[in-house]
Amino acid sequence: TIVRIMIQLFNQGGPIFMGLLTIVFFIMLALSVYRAMQIANKHIDHYTTFMYQLKKIKSVGLFALVLGIFAQLLGLYKGLSVMQSIGVSPALFAGGVKVSSIPTLYGFIIFLLAYLIWFGLDYAASVTATGE
Repeated sequence: TIVRIMIQLFNQGGPIFMGLLTIVFFIMLALSVYRAMQIANKHIDHYTTFMYQLKKIKSVGLFALVLGIFAQLLGLYKGLSVMQSIGVSPALFAGGVKVSSIPTLYGFIIFLLAYLIWFGLDYAASVTATGE
């Protein structure tokens, strides 16, 4: 099933970094829901300040992307160090690169979601502020 595949990818990607990325994902979701509730309830007191706070969603998404890339680079460094000492076939090397890209893909997905959510909330806030 899809849940089993997701758990397997989570474990292959490294539970530490995948766990950190999941925490960042939930922080991004919490910020998004909080700002969406403010927009829905029309509690935008200072539009400029609100828009500045809304940009934090993008920042959290960017942090997830950078964290995913960092995790991949650490995994590649560790893997290449082992490969250098024992000698590895190209197929095994390709498999290692594939596995090391899992955190980067997860971070990129979080990044894309953050930008899509930010774009939608930015539009909704501007419509709410102008009263259209």
